[in-house]
Amino acid sequence: MSIVVVGSVAYDTIETPQGRADDVLGGSTSYFALAARFFSPVSIVGAVGTDFRDEDMRLFTERNIDVRGLERRDGLTMRWHGRYHEDMNKRDTLGLALNVFSDFAPNLLPDQCRADYVFLGNIAPELQSRVLAQVQSPKVVAADTMNYWIENERPALMRMLAHVNILTVNDDEARMLSGEHNLVRASRAILKMGPDTLLVKRGEYGVLQFSSGTMFAVPAYPLEEVIDPSGAGDTFAGGFMGFLARHGRVTEPILRTAVVYGSVLASFVVERFSLDRLVTLTWEEIDQRYRAFIELTDSQYTRWNSR
Repeated sequence: MSIVVVGSVAYDTIETPQGRADDVLGGSTSYFALAARFFSPVSIVGAVGTDFRDEDMRLFTERNIDVRGLERRDGLTMRWHGRYHEDMNKRDTLGLALNVFSDFAPNLLPDQCRADYVFLGNIAPELQSRVLAQVQSPKVVAADTMNYWIENERPALMRMLAHVNILTVNDDEARMLSGEHNLVRASRAILKMGPDTLLVKRGEYGVLQFSSGTMFAVPAYPLEEVIDPSGAGDTFAGGFMGFLARHGRVTEPILRTAVVYGSVLASFVVERFSLDRLVTLTWEEIDQRYRAFIELTDSQYTRWNSR
């Protein structure tokens, strides 16, 4: 079943201890769509400028990602410049120019309004609610948010949360939103705000899934080297939502498997700068790492190759 994703498409300049990449394709929607497309058709809603490169548009279309809702507007595409610390769970934003995204108001196409699965990327809660008002009877609505909206747009955020099924946040955002430091207590408080499921992204420490009466923990896949963690959370969300859409229903076992597939996709994207690894990724590689991930968490599996 199809997924509609609403969010940013941007050009990023990224600095990490492993190097630097200038003006590379990024944005939450880009990472999400390139991950989700392995499981389900994806349709993008967003805005880019007249400077958006033709080869970047082809990157989407050649992978059967629907770009009819990606509006090209007069002006420049959104820009972000970030620098990661040695501890790559920490980063500084050195520059942010919203450009054509500053006054973007998402308007869905008629068939997008009938989408079964909707992902509201990390945009203003008013815009997320604007999308919710347009979709007709989605099976699953998931949303992302960030500390800025929690601090500055809390009333609008709370109104939006009352209408979503799944919320994805990192651990600091979960604490800020709930007012609770302990993540278990934080999850209980957030679930009372409306979502049925909460996904807490913890970087190199994995993901926690909370639903009513249940909790599920998944570690991050261990890697020898992380090049660029940009977009890992959006890639996780794409893999997660893609798996849900592929199965067409939500049960606890399907949710948990979706969390694992999301974690697998996220483990690939950090291996190179920007979207480079997602562009070359194959289903065979995903399946192989999924199987390795299952072995990693199976207490009955003891073989380990230390070479």
